[in-house]
Amino acid sequence: MDKDDVIDVLNTLIEVSKDGEFGFTTCAEFARSPALRTLLQRRADDCSEAVRELQMAVQRHGGRPEGDGSVAGALHRGWVAARTLLSGYRDETILEECERGEDLALRQYADAIANPLPADLHSLLQRQLAGVSRTHDQIRRLRDELPA
Repeated sequence: MDKDDVIDVLNTLIEVSKDGEFGFTTCAEFARSPALRTLLQRRADDCSEAVRELQMAVQRHGGRPEGDGSVAGALHRGWVAARTLLSGYRDETILEECERGEDLALRQYADAIANPLPADLHSLLQRQLAGVSRTHDQIRRLRDELPA
């Protein structure tokens, strides 16, 4: 991969992580359970940290880092707001939407890691992918544990 390709991969993950940050923040606002609200805000903070790491990596590789999320992410956040409003702000619906967002993040990270990246970036992305996977599993577990 040339430098521009590496920067494109990283900037795509910046957008995905910004989408996650904004999505978790939005979901935290709608969550009924204080514990869920706290958890979702922590996940938003984790995404924010991932963005910072990715932006620094872009700069180290001579590129200009993305600063915003994607259009698709903005649309998803709008969908989350509308769906939770229509469902009466049920925590189950919020968790379903969080899981959907994490499904996308898992795919994007897996696609990125499949590229022949420099070793330092590969280890960074592997670490971040492990965090996304833990979050995904945690969200799914919480959703499954909610009373029917």
